[in-house]
Amino acid sequence: MKIRQGLFILIFFISLNTTAQHQEYFPDPDPAIQQKLEEWKDLKFGLLMHWGPYSQWGVVESWSICPEDVGWADGARMEQKATDYASYLKAYEALPTTFNPTKFSPEKWAAAAKNAGMKYMVFTTKHHDGFCMFETATTDYKITNKEFPYASQPRSNITNEVFSVFRRNGFWIGAYFSKPDWNTDYYWWKRFPPADRNPNYSISKHPEQWKKFVEFTHQQIDELTTNYGKLDILWLDGGWVRPKTEEEIKEQLLEVYEGVRFARNPESQDINMPLLVKNARAKQPGLIVVDRAVPGVHQNYLTPEQHIPEEGLPYPWETCMTMATSWSYKPNDNYKSSNELIEKLVDIVSKGGNFLLNVGPAPDGTWDDTAYARLNDIGKWMQVNSSAIYGTRMYSVFGEGKDIRFTQSKDGKNKYIYFFGYPTSKVRVTKMNLPDNAKMQLLGSNAKLKWKSLAEGFEIEFPAAGKKATNYVWVVKVTE
Repeated sequence: MKIRQGLFILIFFISLNTTAQHQEYFPDPDPAIQQKLEEWKDLKFGLLMHWGPYSQWGVVESWSICPEDVGWADGARMEQKATDYASYLKAYEALPTTFNPTKFSPEKWAAAAKNAGMKYMVFTTKHHDGFCMFETATTDYKITNKEFPYASQPRSNITNEVFSVFRRNGFWIGAYFSKPDWNTDYYWWKRFPPADRNPNYSISKHPEQWKKFVEFTHQQIDELTTNYGKLDILWLDGGWVRPKTEEEIKEQLLEVYEGVRFARNPESQDINMPLLVKNARAKQPGLIVVDRAVPGVHQNYLTPEQHIPEEGLPYPWETCMTMATSWSYKPNDNYKSSNELIEKLVDIVSKGGNFLLNVGPAPDGTWDDTAYARLNDIGKWMQVNSSAIYGTRMYSVFGEGKDIRFTQSKDGKNKYIYFFGYPTSKVRVTKMNLPDNAKMQLLGSNAKLKWKSLAEGFEIEFPAAGKKATNYVWVVKVTE
């Protein structure tokens, strides 16, 4: 996952909000993919998990070994008493020798996610550091390496266990996969020191090395799409691994952050996505492919990170966001409140998006108790209001002010109005007009709602606060 501060987040948001937001989306022409996307849009709520040996240190996944992130990442290195990069990298790469999550129980995770109303999941099969949470013939840097302690456990192929358990619980299955790999010689060649997130060698001078990397990547994707059951989503991260435009190749782009100039690699990091996707879909028909931040037909939906677009996006999209502050496990992390998470879910759905909420498992394979508590609260809310979430589409406007949101059923017969605060007096809604014979129901309550049409919109009066159906967002269903 991309870092949350500094240069990278600046680049990401600039590119997303200025160009990609309104024009850089290219629909896949395959009707089967378009249909699968419509089905995905019905799901609305998913689970993302970042997990790997790095969880033992409570540091951000992968990024602390990237030399370009000299500010915040250097602080992570100091916490580990490593005063030089080489020592830190060596210690980081040795983390699998002590990674032994004997309390790993995907059944418990799936039960909590299902109870919360989540319908799909995305799991980090491999992050940028190159450690594979699945069995692969391409590298020994993997959870099933017999030299590592967890390999002796019967459930050592963690990705397979996670996918199988969640699939049995009715979830769509998504595989997060990092295109860059900072462990393999084919990307960070040990002949040279790494300087940034890019290959540490010239691709144009060493095309044979890059060819090996492309083959390496294709083989890993082939393993995931062949050996791990039905996959619904291939969620590819590391958007700098892509072909460069002619203009980008001609110009050496420089980014400036806190007075430091970073060179963005001008060479094409072309991994032949058309062939990769073709082969993946041959094994997994209808597979949704999310080549994050790379405009083109292989970015089937966009993924604003830690951010909800102000007015939504005019094409399929999903906000990925942490439940706490970190993507990966961080001891004593600060979690968003249940109310905030439910409001974010409603805000995203009202704007036509999906919500992919991240939980980072601890090194022993457990979730923090707070994560379970938050999902339980969301589940209780969903038991009352799920009909206003699943299968809905954006109304002509997403809401009114800061505290009112709208959606509607796909056929337009039912409309839903969400109130972030429980109205204790009459409320005027001006951006939705209704016929006089419309019927209103406060979901979860048998109390009658009083309302009347106005020249512009309508006025509604709620029952006494003592009859509230939930503790958070309140939803009125309108049937015409």
